[in-house]
Amino acid sequence: MWDSEYPWDIRTEKSCLALSDAGHRVHIVARNRRRQPLVERLPEGTVHRMRPWKWAGRADAALSFPAFLNPRWRSLIARVSREVRADVILVRDLPLCPVAISVGRRLRVPVILDMAEHYPAMMRALRETGRHQALDWLVRNPTIVEAVERNCIARVDHILVVAEEMAARLASMGVDQSRMTLVRNTPMLVSTAVAPTQPRRDGKPILLVYLGLLEVVRGIHEVIDAVALLRDSTARCTLLLIGSGRDEQLFRSRAAARGLAAKDVQFAGYVTYARAMEMVAAADIGVLPLHRNEHMDTTVPNKLFDYMNAGLPVVTSDTIPSARIVRAEGAGVVFQAQSAESLADAIRALGDSDVRASVGARGRKAVERCYNWTYDASSLVHVTEQVALSGGASR
Repeated sequence: MWDSEYPWDIRTEKSCLALSDAGHRVHIVARNRRRQPLVERLPEGTVHRMRPWKWAGRADAALSFPAFLNPRWRSLIARVSREVRADVILVRDLPLCPVAISVGRRLRVPVILDMAEHYPAMMRALRETGRHQALDWLVRNPTIVEAVERNCIARVDHILVVAEEMAARLASMGVDQSRMTLVRNTPMLVSTAVAPTQPRRDGKPILLVYLGLLEVVRGIHEVIDAVALLRDSTARCTLLLIGSGRDEQLFRSRAAARGLAAKDVQFAGYVTYARAMEMVAAADIGVLPLHRNEHMDTTVPNKLFDYMNAGLPVVTSDTIPSARIVRAEGAGVVFQAQSAESLADAIRALGDSDVRASVGARGRKAVERCYNWTYDASSLVHVTEQVALSGGASR
């Protein structure tokens, strides 16, 4: 179950490919605001999309919102689960988990929650930045989300987590370790790895790259400020932002206010994942400037491993999981979150191209050794098979 349009979501695709390659039949239930075909067969599985309500006009998008107990989603999930005779329901993140549990109970099908995000903390962080929207007060209210999460983690048959810190958090909430499995956001070495390129020569601007959502809580303001601070130094750099998001215009205004030209801060917008990996590989440093909060302290973003996979040294804020990995592997430099000055110092530490090449190589070796999807796919397939065979024994 994926709560948005499919394609595309990298974790959903990787998970479904892993299960399909292991010989299982995979069906993906997804939203359909684009009014795509209701059923589509892809290599990773068969997509079943929500039927648009043409009579609803523009309201159709709101009526298909993945609210916790939206009856429209429940009807779709129940119908597809019955038609394909599902052995297990794997739900991507919290929004549709109550629906999955409801359908699973009725059809006696076990449910696995893939908890890639700490949703209550993510909602709180959004509010703290003041970038939430009017609808968020109702459908993304942190208090409501927390109550839903507590209910769901007690009732699902198994939970997938992306970081050890998330597992520790759930254990403190009473979830037994036997009901959790670590499946990290690691890259697929064969199909998505891009061969590391030669670092840019000293004397030229250092190319920083950021890949992901353009939101205040992701720390883009601080990166722009750091670029401005380094403008007249030997570590002068340019910034490439790959992705889109609700706060893009704020960042464009910030760059202009700091006297930075288009060549200093480049907005690439949304590009395909393959193209994004090519652009990442052509950069000098991968930047992970996330703000410190409970959300970022319990998750590991895909982009950390994407940077390491491409042989880039990483400059990351001191969010607990990302800082832990970067320090342990010697894959980059950690700076104080929300401090442009600390970020600028971290970039200076990687000002020499030979240093960048050495640090980036360590990160790449770490990906080859253990931080790749081969290991995590194996864990995913194993636990899914075990839960399916159990038939939801915990219920």
